[in-house]
Amino acid sequence: MHNTTSLTRRDFLRRSGGLTLSAGALLAAPGLFLNRTRAQTGENPSELIRVGIIGSGNQGRANMVAAHMIKHVVAVCDVDASHVVAAQKQLKDRTGVEAKGYSDYRKLLENNEIDAVLIATPDHWHALPTIHACQAGKDVYCEKPLTLRIFEGWAMIKAARENKRIVQTGSMQRSMPGFREACEYVRSGRIGDVKMVRVGIPGVNWMKDPPVPDGKPPKELDYNFWLGPAPDRPYNPHRVHYYFRFFWDYSGGQMTNWGAHHLDIAQWGLGMDDSGPVEISARADFDLEKRFETPSWFEVTYKYANGATVLCGNSHRQGTTFEGEDGIIYVDRGRLESTAKGVLTEPLAADEVHLPVSKDHHLNWLDSIKTRKLPICDVAIGHRSATVCHLGNIAIRVGRRIKWDPVKEEIVGDTEAAQYLRYGYRGPWQLPETLA
Repeated sequence: MHNTTSLTRRDFLRRSGGLTLSAGALLAAPGLFLNRTRAQTGENPSELIRVGIIGSGNQGRANMVAAHMIKHVVAVCDVDASHVVAAQKQLKDRTGVEAKGYSDYRKLLENNEIDAVLIATPDHWHALPTIHACQAGKDVYCEKPLTLRIFEGWAMIKAARENKRIVQTGSMQRSMPGFREACEYVRSGRIGDVKMVRVGIPGVNWMKDPPVPDGKPPKELDYNFWLGPAPDRPYNPHRVHYYFRFFWDYSGGQMTNWGAHHLDIAQWGLGMDDSGPVEISARADFDLEKRFETPSWFEVTYKYANGATVLCGNSHRQGTTFEGEDGIIYVDRGRLESTAKGVLTEPLAADEVHLPVSKDHHLNWLDSIKTRKLPICDVAIGHRSATVCHLGNIAIRVGRRIKWDPVKEEIVGDTEAAQYLRYGYRGPWQLPETLA
C-alpha cells in the first residue's frame, strides 16, 4: 500500500499535466469542487471574508480567536466531535456567532458561504485539504510545517497557482517584531559576510510521560478519518492530538515543528526563499524506551552553495543567530540583539535591503485575499522552508551525508534517501492520480 518509489520534482511536473483527483479520493458528489465562492460571484457585498477552521483543536482554536480572525470565522471542522463543540462554544461566548460544525472538511468546502479556510490539522492532513480547498475556489491559511513530505509541496504549489488561490503558510515569525528587521540587517551587510547561522529549537516536551497501551479510540473521535492517508495503526492516545508530532507517520518532531519557524528565518536572512542547502549531515539520539520515533536530541549541519553553514539542533540558543565577519545578530520572539555597534540603532538607508512588511500574519493573509497579491509567507516559501526541515530529518533517518540539488529539488546519488521525498497514501486517499 505504501509505495516508496522515488519521484523527483522534475518527474512530478512532467507527469502531472493536471491536478485531478480520483473519485475514490474525493468520496463526494461530482461537481463538489466546481462551486465558486461568494467572493468570485460578487454575492458578498461586504468585505467580510468568511472563514472555516479545518482542525479545531488547540492550535485551530488559537487561530480562530486571534485578533484579526475572530470576526471572520463562521464554521469549524474536526474529526473529534469534542473539538467541534469546544470551538463552537468558545466562538459563541466571545462573539455570539453560531458557527456551523462539520466532521468532514469536504462538506465544509461545499458551502458557498465560506470564502476561505484555515487549516490547523496534524501535518499529514495539510496537503489534501489545501489542494481540495484551492480546487473549491477557496483561499487557504495552512499551519506550518506546510507538508509531511517534500512531494506534497510540489502538488500544493501547483494547486494554488492553477486555481489562482492565495495560500499563506503559518510561519508567523515573518509577521512578528524583530524577525524582519534582523533579516534586513543581515542582508544589508550590517555584520559583514555571514558564514555561520546557528538555529536552536526545543527538545521533545513530553519525555517524562510513561508509555500507555493501545486501545479503542474514544467515541467522539473518528480515528480512521484522523489517520486518513497515514498507515493503519492501532489507536494509542500517545499518538494522536498533540502527541502526533513525534511519530514519522504524521510529522517530523521538533525539527518540523520549531524548525519550520527558526529555519524559515535562517532561509529569509540568507536570501534563500527560492533555494536551499546543497549538503546535509546529522547526528541524533533516540528515546531508548521507544515512546516516540523522532529524535530526542539532534544536530543537523546544512551547507549552502554560497559558503554559508547552518547548524540546527537542541543544544543551541533558541532562535536564530547570524554570525558575520563584523559581529552577530540574534533574534527570537521578543528579543533582537547584536554585538556590532550601531546595527540596531541606525535606520536602514534607502539603498539597503527592505523586505515586505507584515505586522500580523492573519491580517496579511486576509489583505492578500482582497488584493490578490502574494502573502508574506506564500505556499512556495513555506514549501522551501519545510524542505530544509525534511532534508534534516532525511539525513537523520539514513544516518549519512546527503547532497541536494535545490534547483531541480532532487537528492543526488542516493536512491535510499530519495525515497523519503514522498510516501504512498493509504487508500482511498490520494494526491493527483499521476502520483498514485
